[in-house]
Amino acid sequence: MISSLMMRVAVTILVLGMIWGIEMGVRQSFALAPAHAHLNLVGGVLLFVFALYYRLVPAAEQSTLAKWQGWLHIVGAILFPVGVAVVISKGQAFIILPIIGSLIVLTAVALFGLIVFRTCRI
Repeated sequence: MISSLMMRVAVTILVLGMIWGIEMGVRQSFALAPAHAHLNLVGGVLLFVFALYYRLVPAAEQSTLAKWQGWLHIVGAILFPVGVAVVISKGQAFIILPIIGSLIVLTAVALFGLIVFRTCRI
C-alpha cells in the first residue's frame, strides 16, 4: 500500500529533519534552515497528510495515479530540500537541483489534487 510507504518515509524524514535542526541549534549555524524547513514540511508533514487521506478514502489509494503521486512526492520531497542545501552551501551553479525537485513536488501535489477531486464526495 502506497499509504504505508508514505507514512514510513514521512516519519523517517521528519525525524532526520528534527535531528538536523537540533544539530544546527547546537552549532548555532542556521544557514541551512530553509532546507531544513522544506525537508520537514514537504517531506514530513505533507507526505503524511497525503497518506492519511489515502487511508481515509481507500478508493483513492487503489488507483495507479496514487502510486505515481506517492513516489513522485517522495523523490521530490528529498531532492528539493537537498537541492536548496546544495545551493546554499555550494552556490548558484547547482540551482537546477531545487528547481527540478520543486517541479516534481508541484507535479505530485497537482496529482494529489486530481485524486481528491475524483474521490472526495460531498
